[in-house]
Amino acid sequence: MIRINLLAERRDKSPVQPGFQFAQKITVIGSLILVLAAVGIGWRYWALGQMAATADRELGEARREEQRLSQILRQVQEFEARREQLQQRATLIDELRRGQSAPVHIIDQVSRAIPEMTWLTELRQEGFDVTIQGRCLTLTSLSDFVGNLEASRYFKRPVEILSSEVVPGQGGAPDIIQFTIRGSFQMAGIEQSPPAAPPAKGRAKAPAKGGRRG
Repeated sequence: MIRINLLAERRDKSPVQPGFQFAQKITVIGSLILVLAAVGIGWRYWALGQMAATADRELGEARREEQRLSQILRQVQEFEARREQLQQRATLIDELRRGQSAPVHIIDQVSRAIPEMTWLTELRQEGFDVTIQGRCLTLTSLSDFVGNLEASRYFKRPVEILSSEVVPGQGGAPDIIQFTIRGSFQMAGIEQSPPAAPPAKGRAKAPAKGGRRG
């Protein structure tokens, strides 16, 4: 006679408790969350590493560019300093040239302006200020001398008469007038054509020449 234990089958097919299934779900979900968090953290770390590498590369390029620009700026500054020095030298050379040529023109113009019966004893130059001491026989000669200097266009108007003194002659010699005059020489007249001889001298010489021809 065969016996079947039906109670045992019913006992094996009893339903699983709900609490055990819930715990399994929580574990799976927690594991997934941990995995996703680890992946996110890893990706973020990798992205930050890439950004840091890019920033380092750009910073290095910026520093190299800064060094290159600083060298160029230093060269520009050196060029500007050298150009300024050369300009100062050129200006100084021009001033020296004008200063060297000034005495020659001063002497030339003064010698042209000296009338008859007049001679010089001293000529002193301070910059472009010229002080002349001399002697003449008449006040007219002194006046002509001053007028000739002013008419030469190389001396600024007015040419001052600082002093004039009559020294009596000895032994029947004529009286002598000692004078001191001062004028300011202007280099602008050098570029101009030299003035013609004073008309007074020309009028004085013409009758003499005619007299000799007669």
